[in-house]
Parts: sequence; structure tokens; C-alpha cells
Amino acid sequence: MFFKSKNHNKEKLMVIGIDGLAHELAHHFSEAGITPNLKRWIRKCGLKKTQAPMPEVSSVSWTSFMTGLNPGGHGIYGFMELNPANYSYIFPSFRQLPVPAVWETIAQKGKRSVIMNLPGTYPVRPINGVLVSGFVAVDLENAVFPPKMLRTLEKMNYKVDVDAETAATDKTLFLEKLNQMLDMRFQLYKKLEKNQDWDLFFFIMTGTDRLHHFFYNAVDDTLDPYYRSFRDYYRRVDEIVGEVTASAERKGIPFIILSDHGFVQIKKEVYLSQYLKEWGYLDLSHPKPADLTTITEKTRAFVLDPSRIYLHKEGKYRRGTVKKEDAGVLLEELKARLLGLEIDGEKVLKNVFVKEEIYEGQFLENAPDLVLLSNYGFDLKSGITKTGFHDKTHFEGMHSQDNAFLIDACGLELPEHPFIYEIGKRAIDFSID
Repeated sequence: MFFKSKNHNKEKLMVIGIDGLAHELAHHFSEAGITPNLKRWIRKCGLKKTQAPMPEVSSVSWTSFMTGLNPGGHGIYGFMELNPANYSYIFPSFRQLPVPAVWETIAQKGKRSVIMNLPGTYPVRPINGVLVSGFVAVDLENAVFPPKMLRTLEKMNYKVDVDAETAATDKTLFLEKLNQMLDMRFQLYKKLEKNQDWDLFFFIMTGTDRLHHFFYNAVDDTLDPYYRSFRDYYRRVDEIVGEVTASAERKGIPFIILSDHGFVQIKKEVYLSQYLKEWGYLDLSHPKPADLTTITEKTRAFVLDPSRIYLHKEGKYRRGTVKKEDAGVLLEELKARLLGLEIDGEKVLKNVFVKEEIYEGQFLENAPDLVLLSNYGFDLKSGITKTGFHDKTHFEGMHSQDNAFLIDACGLELPEHPFIYEIGKRAIDFSID
């Protein structure tokens, strides 16, 4: 459990999130002198490797952390779901999250929280404290609670995220926007940390995730035009970490520094829908589909990003035809096909899981029937609009499941490879002590 310093005059917890920072990169940059503040805490407290729940995307990982639950227990399996009546995409709303977040749990004991830039918290719901949503937030008005905070953010010209499309057309401008957003995040942190009474503070930096997606080739390639810019960005992140942890240390406040998933370099984007069509599992009535609304009764399985396969079940989906008694055989057939998938002589998948192997909880029924875990370098996508089976695009980095990181400055005892939701559960336990 957490170590409580004799200097604590109040039980508090600071959570610092560095979205997408891999365990290996955290160690590498610390040893290279790029992130001296992280190095200090790594040497003092150790650097733990953690695993993200699957699929390894921010909405799933951060929801698992903030609830302390396996995805089967909170019901979030990705950034989008499918309406079984008309096959349109549904955005899982935070307001519809059926379980409490940690700040809602501790509010029952009168504790206040400041939650800043946490993915998966849009649109906001009332909080005892302050909540500023992170990615994905469509508009600022519904991303802020209490409403009176909106004026403060508008005066700052605060942005929830950068426009990712800019990275495809002007990487230099995109990088400039990333740096501006990082500074804006820190300015807001300082306002909230100073002016708000709080017991729990979440401060999440998501620009690192964006940096990795579009600039990951620059990690160690000295010839890459963004080599210095990549490292300079991390120097600034580390300066911010230094200021936040120094403040917490002075006040005797314990803290956690962690990422929600890791990152590796992309070799290929893999378009799973195209394979399912080729193998005869997915049938669409439109030759150039924009989505899954033209799915037909012939379909036996379909894909939702990033790596979720669902059986087209009778009784669950409007045009579903897969009978319950046939599901087991179909899943084994799909699993064998997928595990045999190769690109350029390399195995694409490390493993394929049926939902009962990795999920548990009251929302297991809503889970994908199969969840795919790729080998490093193969970025799994639905690719419903694509024409080929795989490609190399302007994306340079992809999420990885098994190499997120944790620096725990509170003496938290964890298993060697803890899952994000296990860390979250222990943070919740600490917060409500």
C-alpha cells in the first residue's frame, strides 16, 4: 500500500500522466540526460513496466485507471461502438459511463478533485472540484465543469487537442502547435493547483502521444529533420514534471507518474476488414463503403478499430445471422486464420484472445468476441474504407500493450507486470483511506 510521509498534513494524491511514453524510452531518455527529473525519480523509486488493457488505446486505458476496473467492469472497449439497429458508429459518452470514477467515489467522503486533460471524460459530468476534459472533446463548453471555468479557458485560448490533420500537411506547424499546447497545459495546471482546494489531482500530458504518432522515426535517427525537436519536446515535458513533483515534494504530497500504453515504430498499417472480406466473413452491399451501415446478412464477422472483431450474431444485430451454437466453431476458425497472417514473411499477430480470456465484469457481454494483439510494428486498423490489405502512411509510431511505465514515489507495492487498472484500484484505495 502507499507510504504516508510524516510530513503529510492531509491525505492527497497527485497523478502525472505522460500519454504513450514507453518504458524503454523513459529509461533511454533518462540515461541520455534528456529527462533529468524523470531520472531522479527513477533512481529514487524505480521504473516499473506496466501493461495496458486491450485494446491498447487511451480511452480504454485511462478509463481503466480512473475506475480501477478491467474493461469488462466498465464497458469501454474503444473510441467507438456500433449501433446494432442501424450499424452507425456510437461515441461512448463519459456521461453514460455506468460506473463511478475515482473522484466520484472519494467525493462521497467530501474530498475534492481537479482532473485535467484526462482522455475519456467528455462530455463532463458534475464533480466536486474541477474537470477539464481531454481527448476526445468536440467543444470546450461541454468539456469543462464547473461552467464558470469556461471563461478562464476561453481567455487562455485553451485547446483540448491539436488538429491531427495538420501533421499530414505541415509537420513543422504541427510541432509548433504541440509545443504551444504543452505550455498552455502547464499554465492551466499552475492556476488550478494554486487556486483550487484539492485532495486528488490528475495532470495528463497527451502531446507526447501525438508526437510519437507522427515523429517516432526521430527518436534516435540523428539524420531525421525532427531529431532535435523530438528531444527538445521531451526536455520541456521533463521540466514540467520537475516543477510538478517539486511542488508535491515540498508539500509532502505523494504522486504517481505513469503512461497509459507504450509506443513502438510502425512497419505497416494492417487493414483487418479487407482480410475479412477476402476470406468471406465480411460482406458489404456498397463497393466503396464509408462505414458498416451497408453490412449484409452474409456477414459473419466485422471489425471495429483498432483490433476488435465481433461476430454478426443473430438477435443482437439487426441483420445478424450467426447462431449461438455456431459461434464457438466460427471463433476458432477466425483465430486460426488470423494467427497465420503474414506480411513480408513476418507474423502479424502475437496472439488472439477470446473475450473471456482477458475480460471480466458486468459488461462482458458487450466485449468484442476476439481481441487481437499484434507483433511490434504491425498497426491494426479496421480499414473499412481502404482498398488494399496493408500500407505505410505518414504515421510513424503505434501503440504497444506491454511496455507502459510507472514511477511510484509513494512506495506502492505492485506485481512485476501490473495492469493499468490494478494501479488505478490502488490509487482509489489510497484516495479513500
